Amino acid sequence: MRSTRSTTRKKPLADLLTGLTAVLGLVLLGLFCPAVAQAQSPGVLATGLHVADGRLVEGNGNDFVMRGVNHAHTWYPSRTQSLADVKALGANTVRVVLADGHRWSANSAADVANVVAQCKANRLICVLEVHDTTGYGEDGAAGTLDEAADYWIGLKNVLAGQENYIVINIGNEPWGNTDPAGWTAPTIAAVQKLRNAGFQHTIMVDAPNWGQDWQGVMRANARSVYAADTTGNLIFSIHMYSVFDTAQEINDYLNAFVNAKLPIVIGEFGGPADQYGDPDEDTMMAAAQQLKLGWLAWSWSGNTDPVLDLALNFDPKQLSSWGRRIFNGVNGIAQTAKEATVYGGGSADTQAPTAPGTPAASAVTATSVTLGWTDATDNVGVAGYDVVRISGGTETNAAASTTSSVTVTGLTAGTAYTFAVYARDAAGNRSARSATVNVTTSSAPTGICSVAYRIVGEWPGGFQAGITLRNTGTAALNGWKLAFAFADGQTVSNMWGGTATQSGAAVSVAPASYTSTIPAGGSVDVGFIGTKGATNTAPTAFTLNGGACTLS
Repeated sequence: MRSTRSTTRKKPLADLLTGLTAVLGLVLLGLFCPAVAQAQSPGVLATGLHVADGRLVEGNGNDFVMRGVNHAHTWYPSRTQSLADVKALGANTVRVVLADGHRWSANSAADVANVVAQCKANRLICVLEVHDTTGYGEDGAAGTLDEAADYWIGLKNVLAGQENYIVINIGNEPWGNTDPAGWTAPTIAAVQKLRNAGFQHTIMVDAPNWGQDWQGVMRANARSVYAADTTGNLIFSIHMYSVFDTAQEINDYLNAFVNAKLPIVIGEFGGPADQYGDPDEDTMMAAAQQLKLGWLAWSWSGNTDPVLDLALNFDPKQLSSWGRRIFNGVNGIAQTAKEATVYGGGSADTQAPTAPGTPAASAVTATSVTLGWTDATDNVGVAGYDVVRISGGTETNAAASTTSSVTVTGLTAGTAYTFAVYARDAAGNRSARSATVNVTTSSAPTGICSVAYRIVGEWPGGFQAGITLRNTGTAALNGWKLAFAFADGQTVSNMWGGTATQSGAAVSVAPASYTSTIPAGGSVDVGFIGTKGATNTAPTAFTLNGGACTLS
């Protein structure tokens, strides 16, 4: 099976290193060459979803914030049940992969009409995209935006009248890394071609550099592209993978558009690390929530490399750690998605659900606990639950769920916690807080782990190291904390597979979303770049959740 993530979206390492420098320089671009200008009010508004004052809104003017996933329909056309599964997990939007026939077999008008009908039946906003354009100029198999525009024009009879329910994403990642400045003119031409053909839908345009815009071309030319659409119903899409691995890069990029009142969405993003780095998905999701921007995670299922599968084997009961992060984690879909008002969600409902029942704890381990509670009730329907951790008068989001149970992970061994639950409906009304439950995690077991520490390479002042952490116990580890200390003043400067916190010589490592679970007998790998002096002695002792590990 094909996987766009494993075969088309990555760039050579040299390009990436250059790109990281370019991304950091975007701040200077914004200061000295403010090409992202204030968006102008559109002359004509679409009858359905449209852009107003830099925001995507519905036909009634209600703000609409996408919270959803990508689904590879063109390679799995029989998997339309996925739309219902995604909705059941709380999503309000799905981005559907289609093909125009240039690279993959074209999706017919009847097939696209069925996709739109399925989206509407499942109360989802549908972003339709042509994937054949991916990496144009660098991937010789890619098609052009002009060809993609012709495909949409051929579907006009299917798409007309659906402006309330769909967004047209002209072409996926429509330019590679070769001369990305060439992206601007074809993008403008494709938008104008659709407008001249009578399309009033909101149009989405992806960035160059395989969607990641690491050279800042979309950011620098957003004003001219937006101005070329006489309706003003244009939204920009940035794809965030390994280029966006720091909070500064993510916040700088998104804020540049928000401050200019130019609409933007994170049309794709990943969390698991790859050979190019470790995307900072936590910041992406937090920043999008703070700025009220939409996002669409890649991808539901079916990747050649399943590390980016949100659900394994298209089974919503088999969410991966990546899927659990997206659907049930902090700032995830269950916690933040609101159904479009065209389907009945939103401001018309002002009645909050009743408080959930008092949560009960079970399956308490050193690092996790499962909480269950009696369902809340609501005049329209309960959309999900938010679990909070309480410390004094402070609440911290701990987990989210669309059902009446959830497993909270990442806890510390031998520690007392207090949890409570809120219910919320599709309009965003939140219940009173449930009664609380007190839980003390188990003491950290010993002899359940082994660690292999290795130096991968050294150079004056720096080095690269790898850590293999193996679960030698008989039960899976869900969430963990690895601790060790350096002997020669070394410091961790960049880590993948986990997040390092350092105080003096002591280093504490928390897992990334995709390394948080270690099955019995399994292992995970963590790597980092560090600084050093003349000597670089390896750590001699490691603890996992407070228990000692053996060295291997």
